[in-house]
Amino acid sequence: MSERPAVASVETFIVSLPREVPYLGSLGPGEAINAKGYFVRRGNRTIYPSSDMSVIVKVTADDGTVGWGETYGIVAPRAVTAIIDDVLGPMVIGRDPRDVVVIQEDLYDLMRVRGFHGGYYVDAIAGVDIALWDLSAKLAGLPLAKLLGGQRTDRLPAYVSGLPRAKLDERVALAGEWIAKGFDAVKYAAAVSSEGIVAEMRALREALGPDVKLMVDLHWKFTAAEAIQLIDELAPYRPYFAEAPCAPEDVEGLTQVAARTRVPIAAGEEWRTIYEVLPRLERRSVSVLQPEMGHTGVTQFLAIGRLAVAFHVRVIPHASIGVGIFQAASLHAAATLPNVPYHEYQPSIFDQNLRYVTTTMRCERGFYQLSDGPGLGVEPKPDLWNYLA
Repeated sequence: MSERPAVASVETFIVSLPREVPYLGSLGPGEAINAKGYFVRRGNRTIYPSSDMSVIVKVTADDGTVGWGETYGIVAPRAVTAIIDDVLGPMVIGRDPRDVVVIQEDLYDLMRVRGFHGGYYVDAIAGVDIALWDLSAKLAGLPLAKLLGGQRTDRLPAYVSGLPRAKLDERVALAGEWIAKGFDAVKYAAAVSSEGIVAEMRALREALGPDVKLMVDLHWKFTAAEAIQLIDELAPYRPYFAEAPCAPEDVEGLTQVAARTRVPIAAGEEWRTIYEVLPRLERRSVSVLQPEMGHTGVTQFLAIGRLAVAFHVRVIPHASIGVGIFQAASLHAAATLPNVPYHEYQPSIFDQNLRYVTTTMRCERGFYQLSDGPGLGVEPKPDLWNYLA
């Protein structure tokens, strides 16, 4: 390697990992998988893949050291890989991978005047950013959390997210199984709460007792007025938070909900940069920020997390479909922050897909254990490449 390391190549891969049960549970009435492998949840009018789709990014330095990244590839993943292959990757070649923050800012600047300050473009930046941080930490011989300025813990409390069973009594029983395994917090999904959102909260509280923390993901289903009324009905059951009550673009509606309800409001999995987060924090629209590493990358995740500290808001990171690479990055970054009471844990994704990577990262008895080794501590296994899309 030369005295100054340089990026030699940037590669992208789309993987499609099989699932036995669709995301959020069995398909409901009127829901069907189309010819492209997608289906729409009628409960929130949102499209999902029938397999676990993800985009993997491989950045190689001139000495052969490899950094791994991952970003959202849930829908139309070739949009993400095209942006990286055609635009971002060539701009990174020859750069010093240790200049990660500068590179992230430079890539963001390339298209901001054309309005590309979110969506697939910033998702693509996130994948490259994660890979560069992994590479930089490996070159330094440090776990990512150490490189980011200080590791507060080697484990993080986890809440169980999603109860993928068809009937309410089955979902309640599943929640009880997780509590018996040592977890103390559970979130259910309003998009598939077919027997009633309030009824599900009531049933969970009655079955699990007063000490378990219960969360509900409202999946952006409601207007502000509807959300306020619903959350008032949920309040007697003491939700730990109510997530995503209004449409993502309804900034003022979210503010109204936060101001007029007694339940902490959580949001932010779809916000990719501090530019989206700041207006919500200024309006006191949220009590809990939920940055998604697959959207933000490490650089913006930390910027958002530190902004949350300044506004005395908690950070409970979101965790969605992936093979574990951006999950590891999220845990390492979260472990540097002082305001992270929980990290989301989706067992039907995390446990299933961990088989495709080599890592010491795990989630058991209510806690995530961070991965060991330099960088993210996650390396794809050869088996992963059997599922290239």
